[in-house]
Amino acid sequence: MKIGVLGAGTWGFSLASLLASKGFSVHCWTRKAEFADQLNASGEHPKLPKQGLSGKLVFTTDLGDVLDHAEFLVEAITSSGMRPVFEQVKALGCPDCPIVITSKGIEQETGLILPEVAIEVLGEDKRHLIGALSGPGYAQEVIQGLPTSVVGTAFEQDVMFNICNTFASETFRVYPNADIRGVAFGGALKNCIAIACGVSDGLGFGTSAKAALMTRGLHEIRKLGVALGCRAETFYGLAGMGDVFLTCSSLMSRNFRFGHLIAQGRSIEQAREEIGMVVEGAYTCFSALQLGEQTGIPLPITNNVVDIITGELKPENSAAVLMKRSIKEEHL
Repeated sequence: MKIGVLGAGTWGFSLASLLASKGFSVHCWTRKAEFADQLNASGEHPKLPKQGLSGKLVFTTDLGDVLDHAEFLVEAITSSGMRPVFEQVKALGCPDCPIVITSKGIEQETGLILPEVAIEVLGEDKRHLIGALSGPGYAQEVIQGLPTSVVGTAFEQDVMFNICNTFASETFRVYPNADIRGVAFGGALKNCIAIACGVSDGLGFGTSAKAALMTRGLHEIRKLGVALGCRAETFYGLAGMGDVFLTCSSLMSRNFRFGHLIAQGRSIEQAREEIGMVVEGAYTCFSALQLGEQTGIPLPITNNVVDIITGELKPENSAAVLMKRSIKEEHL
């Protein structure tokens, strides 16, 4: 089976490598010709641990070649880059095959989850083909074959199980979850909480503070998600709690590291530049706040992160703002 992968960042590369190791013919698209040549020559990603690749894996800037006769399509770009890339995909003739969204974010202004962006661009007739892969997984660990468990989802059950079976391996376990909105929102919203936890750790607030942020952050995610039509239980699984735990507890997380760097005195731009990759949470928190206002759901931690990013709140004062909020009974 030929699989097309859109994006050769660390996550796209690790998934492409995983699929190639299963015997699939994988064609991976990137915008940069020099980078494609480098990956083809070395078989290694410069930002990932050195790991020998097995199977057929080709990197190219020819999007048409990636789409031609593809039987499975995997998106691994960024939330902001997804719409323009999918517009190119549509113009070239999107194949009638499962389309798996692996980026985690909410589109700016529209408030759409990324599977919905794909539908809006490609057309309603592609809805039944669209799914997503989400959950707690680091590219650095997947590429090394370390045990990882995530969630596969789709609008249609047969596509959902196809996704799970295609990605599943001895080291990569994929659980089916039919709540595609919940899976997508969980993966996106946890990045906002991860930034808050990075700020907390960077300021030396301790593990008790981080535990509170993670717990109350998950509460924010669940309340907003349910208001948007998601299933509450989804947020207690891998795409919710699992992803929150992973992203909020390690400097391997771009979002956590972003908050950590800001707390240590870096400017927003300096933190972005030092990380060198897109920090999805820095954009998602604004979209989440818009959705919170539309649904009437308060998001104090997310609001805190937005105020830090916009410069309205100094990181060192962020804890006091949250701690001084009026106390209410803990409803779960």
